[in-house]
Amino acid sequence: MNDYYVYILSNKIQSIFYTGITNDLLRRVYEHKYKLVEGFTSRYNISELMYFEKTPDPESAIIREKQIKKYSQKKKIELIQLTNPGMNNIYDQVLDD
Repeated sequence: MNDYYVYILSNKIQSIFYTGITNDLLRRVYEHKYKLVEGFTSRYNISELMYFEKTPDPESAIIREKQIKKYSQKKKIELIQLTNPGMNNIYDQVLDD
């Protein structure tokens, strides 16, 4: 069975956060980055990967995504800083792994 990912993206000035799920993290962030899918992220230039978690199945990913979406912006930032204290775009790091 494939792994699934819950991820948080932001815009360059980190004023807006987007939480999503996917079974192919690199492909999905690439789609956001190059605005291949119309919608919220393309409209607000949200393409910086700030955070992700791996889950074993789609149901777990959906549950976790819903939890994170309910978080305040402050709590999302605190979650991101647990693994990404500099609040950097980690897409290239994931790409290199």
